[in-house]
Amino acid sequence: MMKVFKAYYVSPIGPLEVSGTEDGILSVSFVKRRRPNDRNLPECLKEGIRQLEEYFKGIRKSFSLKLLMQGTPFQKLVWQGLKKIPFGKTVSYGDLARTVGKPKAYRAVGNANNKNPMAIIIPCHRVIGSDGSLVGYGSGLWRKEWLLKHEKIL
Repeated sequence: MMKVFKAYYVSPIGPLEVSGTEDGILSVSFVKRRRPNDRNLPECLKEGIRQLEEYFKGIRKSFSLKLLMQGTPFQKLVWQGLKKIPFGKTVSYGDLARTVGKPKAYRAVGNANNKNPMAIIIPCHRVIGSDGSLVGYGSGLWRKEWLLKHEKIL
């Protein structure tokens, strides 16, 4: 079994934990507090931290990282659809369901969105209610609002 490493980045909206192996990133998630980085971090985690820092500084609009996606085939399909939502744009859950070829599965799309293991990197914060409302962000709606303002959407 591959060793899992953890690195931390303190963003303007809370600490992020980036975990991964030598082969790629497994998850990016908000945590209550930053811990010391593991020693001998793989390059992919260092690059993940660099790209997150650039995003929060307003320099980076998309991510180019090796992601090791772990989920069901449907979840992976939805996450691929999320990756196609460009910086500065939003879509509804229904729009995303149509994009991934499952037009009636907007609730299932919402559930897959909620299971997204790559906060910010896979931009589930860009999915909004069909009426334009900010709904359904597991890390807190205040963070979703901050991210959308950061991307000049709100």
